[in-house]
Amino acid sequence: MSQILIIEDEAVIRASLRRLLQRAGYDVTEAGSVAEAERHPLADFDLIITDLRLPGEPGTAIIARAPGVPVLVMTSYASVRSAVESMQMGAVDYIAKPFDHDEMLLTVERILKQSTLERQNAALKQDLQRAYPAGGMIGCCAAMQEVFERIRKVAPTDTTVLILGESGTGKELVARAVHEQSTRRDAPIIAVNCAAIPAGLIESELFGHEKGAFTGAVGTHRGLVEAADGGTLFLDEIGELPLEAQARLLRVIQEGEIRRVGSTQSRKVDVRLIAATHRDLQQCVNAGSFRSDLYYRLHVMEIRLPPLRERGDDIRQLAAELLEKTRRRLNRPPMHITEEAMERLLQHNWPGNVRELENVIERAVILADGPQITPQLLAIDNAPGNGQDSPSAVDETLSLDDYFRRFVRENEGQMTETELARHLGISRKTLWERRQKLGLPRTKG
Repeated sequence: MSQILIIEDEAVIRASLRRLLQRAGYDVTEAGSVAEAERHPLADFDLIITDLRLPGEPGTAIIARAPGVPVLVMTSYASVRSAVESMQMGAVDYIAKPFDHDEMLLTVERILKQSTLERQNAALKQDLQRAYPAGGMIGCCAAMQEVFERIRKVAPTDTTVLILGESGTGKELVARAVHEQSTRRDAPIIAVNCAAIPAGLIESELFGHEKGAFTGAVGTHRGLVEAADGGTLFLDEIGELPLEAQARLLRVIQEGEIRRVGSTQSRKVDVRLIAATHRDLQQCVNAGSFRSDLYYRLHVMEIRLPPLRERGDDIRQLAAELLEKTRRRLNRPPMHITEEAMERLLQHNWPGNVRELENVIERAVILADGPQITPQLLAIDNAPGNGQDSPSAVDETLSLDDYFRRFVRENEGQMTETELARHLGISRKTLWERRQKLGLPRTKG
């Protein structure tokens, strides 16, 4: 039962309002002034309804003394000015006397429902932060605890962050966790995959363009950097950014300004930059494909995500969480992973990391006829990348591109493109794009 405190100096009005609220099922306490109200533990109430004009202090004085408790202000001197002043001081709503009984009850019900939802959301956020300290990410291993600690330390600053890790390890989750724990959390985070935008369009997409800047520029275009003004810009796969765009990005970091393609005027922007890549940027600098000055500007705070194969028993927790999320999304009954199936998951090499695990779990949920996820449903018994015959097990020094080349060439004769993509933990579109990039046209089928 909701607890409501009425502060009203006119006994007749106070009694009438008390009876109205009690008939509606509320537990009501009365007071004739703010001083009298303070004799009660204000934090115990779910709502305070107070007259604006009271003997001694005005009713709005109770707002500061009952933090977290919604206050509804009522007055017979209804005016726009008094309403605005009450709301500015923190009142949740304002009602004029004489009020309609139904209007009062509807207002009280709405305020209490909204307050309950806010408390529930706050409690859920606290629970989530305790269980998963960085944006809902899961991980108990030492490497992930280090990731969480770095996020905690760097998030409140405006420092540029460079996130390193193999494809599918959750680099965007880290970027979003940094943003959500920063002072920019109420502003947008704009995520851009640099590898997904054609090289000829990347500058226009990022920095915008003026009308007539190039063929097809029929109007002025606001770039993604401007869209992130006041918030965070996350550039995924920054190692794929062309040198010309790198120069423009460097100006954003150093000067806090951009110049649209085709424009002679610069514009000020306030963005926090977070970048991510699976590449070794130092090697890219040595090879001349990445600017050294941009690299040093980006490499202020590094957060390195471990590959899934190095996370030990985190796989158990991740698999269970992904199973629950997937079966709910697919509207399936409760399910569990058998111990034999879990052992297969623990032994697999996971070249596609968490993204591959998610795909494996989803496939198993779709194929399952009962509540159990068995080894057969996982389809990773003889999956390349599992056991001693995998390229990673033979040579751990392989780069991601080298692994991709070797994996594709060794298995494309026995697998369809869909199967190759699934075992790599990527989409068919991404598989095709990487084939084109690495010069690996399909040789069979």
